[in-house]
This record gives sequence, structure tokens and C-alpha cells, in this order.
Amino acid sequence: MKVSSTYPATWLAEVGPQARRAEELGYDNTGTGEMAHDPMILAAAAAMATETIEIGTLAIAFARAPMVLAMGAWDLQQATGGRFSLSLGSQVKGHIQRRFGMPWSAPAPRMRDYIRTLHAIWDSFETGEKPDYVGETYQYTLMNPLFYPGPSGYPRPKVLLAAVGEKMTRVAGEVADGVLPHGFTTDRYMREVFLPNVAKGLERGGRTWQDIEVSAGGFTIYGEDESEIEQKREALRQPISFYGSTRSYHDVFRLHGWEDLGKQLHSMSLQGKWEEMKGVIPEDVLHEFAQSSTYDNLPRFVAEHREYASRMQFEMPVDTPAQRERFQHILREVQAVETPRVPRELAALDPA
Repeated sequence: MKVSSTYPATWLAEVGPQARRAEELGYDNTGTGEMAHDPMILAAAAAMATETIEIGTLAIAFARAPMVLAMGAWDLQQATGGRFSLSLGSQVKGHIQRRFGMPWSAPAPRMRDYIRTLHAIWDSFETGEKPDYVGETYQYTLMNPLFYPGPSGYPRPKVLLAAVGEKMTRVAGEVADGVLPHGFTTDRYMREVFLPNVAKGLERGGRTWQDIEVSAGGFTIYGEDESEIEQKREALRQPISFYGSTRSYHDVFRLHGWEDLGKQLHSMSLQGKWEEMKGVIPEDVLHEFAQSSTYDNLPRFVAEHREYASRMQFEMPVDTPAQRERFQHILREVQAVETPRVPRELAALDPA
């Protein structure tokens, strides 16, 4: 199991020390998403401050032309000695059009075309062959020596796809190297909807579960004991109410029969009642979202409940030498867990 940490999407000078600390603690990879700062620039700072840890970044694909991300990822892959991975998200229509000023179209087929374009560009960079890719939305048919960077000396960067909804999840299974489920999910949704759609994408792409890395999903809570877990569970009311107010995430609610809650949260969000929204999350909904484990039981929890995953995120206090030593002991135990990477409900259907 690969274990990840995140560094904050913050000012450039603060990223290097954060990434270096993650490396020193023993994490397998670290990264950040695209919030208020350019994630590719932040990834460069993390790359220059580290030597062994994988550096990732979650960038909004449709805010950029494929060539822009392809060049940046190629440079980062070379600079890190093959340690860079590129995660992509589509964002929603309003942000793409009104914040980034870019056109919008059906996101799933566009993302499939986007990733195929990246692969075509990187293949051309590596081999020097003439570009000839023409897709539904993007094309790559022009290159000359002035703009050709040449081989990086390493395999092309992995592309991981943040997926929400059945169509995007199938695209991940078809063409991506990894899939990142949204935190706003339940274990039931992962197993009944998300992972079966990854499987459909794998079948469509002629691939197996061994061809894709799946990150563990959901708002999982880790704590010293049940009392700490309960406190952290209460804090989840805010993200559940926030994401639950967005209609594009309501598939999770529908699976559980919570459509009315989604409508209520959406209505309250339009009225700006962000604080009040937390109070309408029922206890059963809160507990359904929040799978949990104590720190000491974490290796067993991973083996029993995250058998489909090859990546997960895990953090615990490391402020004192004793805390750090304990964390690193548990981290090594989690990293030693060998998962079959096939959802148990779908194991019989996997061609591998």
C-alpha cells in the first residue's frame, strides 16, 4: 500500500519544507490540488526540495490546453528522475466558463480525448516521430525542432483521474493510470457504483485491475480511540453539508434514498445558510459517510476494507519524537499490507 500526504496549496516558499518533511517521515507520495495557487509551480518547488518521494499534483485539465500540461509534466518528470504523477480534474461548468474563461463541453468524452492527447504528445517527445493525433476535441499534428524537448530519460508521467459520476469513472478505467474517488462517497457507493464503473471502463479499454491504481475513497476517520474518532466524526458535518449541496454529487444521496436531504442542502446553500446546513445532517447519514479505525487497528482495517486500493491517505500527530516514532511504526505496517487491488465483489469478473 502506498501512503500519501498532502502539502497545503499555499505560497511557493512554504511548499519545499512541507514536501521534504513528508519525505523524511517516510510517505510514498505527496502533493496538492489546484485551489488558489498554480499546482504545477508548487510541484516544481516540492520536486526541487526532495529526492525520493513521488510528487503529485491535481490540476484542472479543461483550464489548460493539453500541450501546456504535457510540457510541464514532462519537465517535472525529468527533474524528479521519474517521480512525478499528474492528476487531473474536470471542475464544473461554471468555474471553467466564468473563472477560467474557457469553453465547456461534455466532460467525460472530452477528458478521454484530453488524456489520449497527452499520451500522443509524450510519445512524440520520446520518439521524435511526427505527431498525427486528431481527437474529438483536441488535436496534435504540428511540431518542429524549435519546440521539441526530446526524451526525458524516464517513462511518461502517470495520469490519475479524479472521477465523479459514472461516465467519468468509466473513462478512468479505460485510459488513466489511476483513479481518485471524491471524498464525498460512502463505502456502499464505492462498491455498488464507483468500482463497477471502473470495471466497465477497464473492459472497454481491454485492461485489468492491475493496469490501474485506485485510491481509497471516502471520509475515513482515524484516531487514538473511539472518543477521538467521535469528535472527528462531528467535524465531518461541514464537508458533507457543503458537497451535499452540489447537485452533481447527489448520486451518492440517491443510492441511499436521501434525495430530500440533497434538495434541502442545495436550497439552503442558495440562501447562504452555510453554518445552518451542518445542523441538518442526520446521525445515520454522518455514520454512513464516516468509516473509521483506531491507529493501532489501521493495518487490519486496510486489509479488510481497502482491498481494492493501492493508494491511501493517512496522517496522525508527529509533533514530538515519541509521536513521530509511533507514526512511522504504524506507517511501515500499513505500507506492508499487500492488497489484491481487485474489489472482492468483482474478483470473479477480473480477467487477470
